[in-house]
Amino acid sequence: MRGTLCLKSSFKFYGAKVIFYLAQEPLSRAVSRRLKIGIAQLNTTIGDFSGNADKILSAYRALSSRGAEIVLTPELALCGYPPLDLLFREGFVQANIEALKRLQSQIDSAALIVGYVDYHKGIFGKPFHNAAAILIPGRSPQVVHKSLLPTYSIFDEARYFEPSEEVCPVQLLDQLVGITVCEDIWATGYQRDPVKELVLAGAKSILNLSASPFQVGRTEDRLCVLQEIATRHQVPIFYCNSVGGNDQLVFDGHSLVVSPLGRWRRLPGFQEHLELIEGVPTQAIGRVSQKEEDLFRALVLGVHDYVEKCGFKKCVLGLSGGIDSAVTAVIAVAAVGRENVLGVAMPGPYSSRASIIDALCLAKNLGIRCLQVPIISTFESLCHQLMPTLNGYPDGVTEENLQARLRGITLMAFSNKMDSIVLNTGNKSELAVGYCTLYGDMCGGLAVLSDVPKTSVYYLAKYINRDGMVIPANTIKKPASAELHFHQTDQEALPPYEILDSVLHLYIEENLTPEDIIRQGFNSETVRWIVRKIDANEHKRQQAAPGIKVSKQAFGMGRRVPIAQKFCV
Repeated sequence: MRGTLCLKSSFKFYGAKVIFYLAQEPLSRAVSRRLKIGIAQLNTTIGDFSGNADKILSAYRALSSRGAEIVLTPELALCGYPPLDLLFREGFVQANIEALKRLQSQIDSAALIVGYVDYHKGIFGKPFHNAAAILIPGRSPQVVHKSLLPTYSIFDEARYFEPSEEVCPVQLLDQLVGITVCEDIWATGYQRDPVKELVLAGAKSILNLSASPFQVGRTEDRLCVLQEIATRHQVPIFYCNSVGGNDQLVFDGHSLVVSPLGRWRRLPGFQEHLELIEGVPTQAIGRVSQKEEDLFRALVLGVHDYVEKCGFKKCVLGLSGGIDSAVTAVIAVAAVGRENVLGVAMPGPYSSRASIIDALCLAKNLGIRCLQVPIISTFESLCHQLMPTLNGYPDGVTEENLQARLRGITLMAFSNKMDSIVLNTGNKSELAVGYCTLYGDMCGGLAVLSDVPKTSVYYLAKYINRDGMVIPANTIKKPASAELHFHQTDQEALPPYEILDSVLHLYIEENLTPEDIIRQGFNSETVRWIVRKIDANEHKRQQAAPGIKVSKQAFGMGRRVPIAQKFCV
């Protein structure tokens, strides 16, 4: 490295080779001034190498014009995160390399640290590295590879990437800096601690490129973890997180700078943001996380980016007059605009007049179109057609599911004709126990609330109405009902939602056994009924529309449970 301050040496740490630097001149000279670091919290699209490079360059120029000496971007910003098996597609990784060369040729002042995919040049191991390139005008790029590869929950990085064997700081301007990639900074449950290794090797600050997905409560958890790391190692941490929706994941941003004293500065969440950092914070700066607001904004961002990145412009959804469809409609309007949302009320033989009024009132409050398309005559015709074959069987779930499926057919007709994506309105509580109809009310291109339990849907409705009545009061107050037979309510078939959702959380997200849950004071029969329903309905969930992950454990990405199995807990 040109102008280096140090001589290289190495030692073994936790069985891994660590390179560090021996100072040839007093380190006090190397840290005599504060670096000006620009944090580029960006929303990138998987595989859009040209668009992502343009966005990175635009952020780089804006921050360098404001005086940034180093510009930091999120993990894998150049190719988008997570690229999954696209990495194995011919030309994908090479296209990302070519985009990196383009960035190198166009930077002209500050250093740029960009996340990308590098080739693994070894004979053995996985074919790629999750990497960070340090681009400096007039110099060859320096490359740092990710050391810790997560393989839990939604992550499967060991499928694609080879971990780095070396952890060493790099010299930027007149300082030794530790460059880490996402998981490298957490180090929980691993045999090595990259941050500790970097500090021992002389790093005076830690820069982290991250792609940490949103989860309710995680914003404050991240802050606590980074405060602990910064104070323990007595180094400032500059943490740049991705923002935006990619399929089922939402990245919330909320990038952070944390001082060795634990003081912090947090960037805004759920939006792109450029921030120039001069020195470390001396007091807490930034918004404190609010659960319902963060959840709402995460869902809005997830819908917006899923619709836009999949090439749609408009959404259609069923409006039943119930709370799930109401909250979904509000989220859709916030995501894509009222002019791009169509509501469809589909009264059946058991729909109440009050529910239709509630649906129309909501549409009026939101300023969206709401069409009324009754399914009564179609339902009666279909029942008549099936009567010769099904005569003698009692009425019941078949007739209920026919109504739900006719509504699904209706919504898909509007989707096809109007080139709109159907937003599914089902919640996590229903999906968990199978209180939903395949090819009926489960249809759609995106399940907005599929990771939101029913009790949280009510909290979202309260948040939505915080400044005035958007969702009609009757929608919130009336008993939840699918209205598929006379006087039907959800609580005829399900435990009270407060109990159901508590058990679901303990079983699905905390992975407790039924016995563990019962010991917490829940009724034994109720717990075992819920668990049986969850396990018996895996086949439905694996055919469901993709949903937006907002909890520790969502149905879909990251949950791998076989359908045909006989293990009972």
